[in-house]
Amino acid sequence: MRLGSKLRLAALIALVLSFGLLTRAAAPAPDPKAEVLARLDVAAKNFHSTSADVEFDTIETDPIYDKDVLKGVVYYDREGSSFKMGAHFDRHYDKPSTRAYTYVGGVLRARDSESAPVSTYANAGKWESYVMLGFGASGKDLAAKWDITYLGSEPISDGKNIIKTDILELVAKDPAVRKNLASVKIWVDPDRALSLKQIFTLNATTSKICLYSNFKVNEKLPANAFTLDPIK
Repeated sequence: MRLGSKLRLAALIALVLSFGLLTRAAAPAPDPKAEVLARLDVAAKNFHSTSADVEFDTIETDPIYDKDVLKGVVYYDREGSSFKMGAHFDRHYDKPSTRAYTYVGGVLRARDSESAPVSTYANAGKWESYVMLGFGASGKDLAAKWDITYLGSEPISDGKNIIKTDILELVAKDPAVRKNLASVKIWVDPDRALSLKQIFTLNATTSKICLYSNFKVNEKLPANAFTLDPIK
């Protein structure tokens, strides 16, 4: 082969290789939001129940700063399309509490104390996707109700281990919901379909922060987890 032909062949091979490298370099970067939602889809299939310690803070900044703190245990159970939630608080600030909330069969019940009357909200089913937020919800469940923005990742302790969580900001697609809930941020463990932290921004002056730890996943729950009776 003549030198000129060899040079032309080498140039052609170099051009092909360069095009291949450029093509690979130009491939789109992975979408972290899509990856998190896909991992939630997988984890949700294996989610049946969980319990966790919870701290529930309500913060008001106007007209003066005020912080209300509740501590207790939450319970979640999901079987097919059936979803139940129970929240039992035993501390209000540093004082004993028997406040409790349950969500069963689309009905939300609330009681401030054992002696207080029970408030019942029979039409709470439309809020189910917000009640189950981050506990057994799949990526498809979230995407159906929320506009989602990926905000990055952050390591958080779950009471036993440091977990790398992914932070999602959620804005409700329903305008009626946005009137009462401006946005939600969740720090989610997408491999277990669990939230370790949630911040509900109701408006410019009011937010609610939920911190979860000491999870027990897919273990037997107390018989009265989804009643307003105190957990014994």
